[in-house]
Parts: sequence; structure tokens; C-alpha cells
Amino acid sequence: MGTSSVTSTLPRLTAPVVDVRLVAAFFAIYVLWGATFLAIRVAVLEVPPFLMAGMRFFVAGSVLYGFMRLRGEASPSPAEWRSIGLMALFMFVATYGALFWAEQYVPSGITSVIEATLPITTLTLEVFVFRQQPFRWQMMGSVAVGFGGVVMLLVKNGERDFAVLPCLVILASGVAWSLGAVLVRSMPLPRSRPLTAGGAMMLGGLVLLALSWVAGEANPLPYIPLRAGIALLYLIVGGSLIAFTAYVWLLGRMPATRVASHAYVNPLVALALGYFVGGEELSVRTLLACTLIVLSVFLILRSGDATTQ
Repeated sequence: MGTSSVTSTLPRLTAPVVDVRLVAAFFAIYVLWGATFLAIRVAVLEVPPFLMAGMRFFVAGSVLYGFMRLRGEASPSPAEWRSIGLMALFMFVATYGALFWAEQYVPSGITSVIEATLPITTLTLEVFVFRQQPFRWQMMGSVAVGFGGVVMLLVKNGERDFAVLPCLVILASGVAWSLGAVLVRSMPLPRSRPLTAGGAMMLGGLVLLALSWVAGEANPLPYIPLRAGIALLYLIVGGSLIAFTAYVWLLGRMPATRVASHAYVNPLVALALGYFVGGEELSVRTLLACTLIVLSVFLILRSGDATTQ
């Protein structure tokens, strides 16, 4: 038996192939999206909130919508535009208008933790309001854990650590996003997710700019300092274009629940950036509340993954 025949019978050890695109896409939805909370905080401390939100989404939406149309995607039908308009009102005007306003008063890390309740509020609406999912005690236990974390975050020894109204506004913004996400599932939308999102961001940005004008934020047009300008550029490019494109790309290649893992990674990234970069306070109670909320989201997403298998 020759050497070549001996070696041919031995197993070949090959290093696992790492898909760089996959790593880069998860980095985008984990880190780039997580960093948007600090960018919003930096921006709204120097520029009025509705104006900043309107500029972000109008520019990002126009670029994304225009790019998809140039690639040959058909223009939405009138019925689809109505659905996109509803999505814009719930998921961009109500959600981000409230979020940008509230971050004037609430640290970015705390905002990200409260915003992490999105899957929790979505599930609550699906079970109790729209009856799209059956009631399950195990799932409701996960929801209770998450809201327990929110209560722990907002209340300490019977006293509020943060301004209660902005925190409630952040919670309401999450409900608006969840309500929009649930409603549009049964409405006609374009086949292309990027085209749909671009149109919704563009319309939402226009409405936010109109609200800014009505509120007197853009009259006269305020000066945008360098820090706020850099934050706005990051929100447009990193948060809305790169991260969203990565999100859509991932949805086409793996289960949605695995992609949704960003929901419990983003708060951790935002808390770390707020503490180390933004100089925000990070207490043991905040970390414990974040742990409960992240655990709740993890259990909900894992349960949803199991029911689809």
C-alpha cells in the first residue's frame, strides 16, 4: 500500500469557513443599531427633536426608495401607498417622534432598555387585542418578567429616579411601533421590503418635518453644531441605510427569530456606549432591570422560534 493510498483514507481537517458577510451583517444590526441611541441623545441635546428625526428619515427614506426604484422595483399601487402611509404614521412619526423627544430627558442607555420591550408589547397586542396568538401561561410569564424589569428601572424605594413622563412616552412609542407592525401584516404592501421601508421613512420624515415647522423648531432654521451633524450623518448612514439593509439581507437567509436577537443585544451595546462614551451613570439596579427585560425578550423570541419549527 503506497503512501498516497494511506493518506487518502485519513480524514481531512479543514478550518470552518467564516462568512464575512454574515459577520458584518450581524455587527451592523447589533452594534450600529445599538449605537443609534447614543447618537440620538447627542443630536437632540443640540438640535430640536422633530427636526432631527424628520431630517434623518426623509433623507434616508428618499435615498433608499430612490435606489430601489432605480434597480427596477415597481412603484407602489394606491392601496399599497395607503398601507405605507399607515406604517409611516405608527412606526416612524409616532414611534421616533416620541423617542427623539424623550431622549432630551432620559439617558440613551435607559432609553434602549425601555425600548427593548418592543417584542413584549407586540406579543401582548397579538394575544389580547388582535387574537393572532393563543394565550399561553409560559409566554405570559415571560411578559411579566419583562415588565417587572421596567418597573424596577423606573421606581426605586417608592421614588422615581427618572422623569416619569419621558419614560412613559418611550413605552408608548414602543406600543405605537408594535401596533403598526401588527396592523400592516394584514394590509397590501409592495413585495420589496427595502422599497416599503424607504417609502415609509420618506413619508414619515415629511410628516416629522411638518410637525417641526408647526412647533416652531424650524423657524428660523437652527444652527447644527458639528457634533449633532456627525450624529445625524451616523443615524442616516449607519442606523437607517447600512443596518437596515443588513437586517433585510439577514431575513432572507435565516429564521426571523434569530435575526431578532438584536432586540436583546442592542440594549447591552447602548448601555456600554452610554457609560464609556457618553459618561452616563450605570447602577446595579439598572443592570438588573436590563437583565430581566433582556431575559424576557430572549424567552419570548425562543418560544416563537420553537412554535414555528
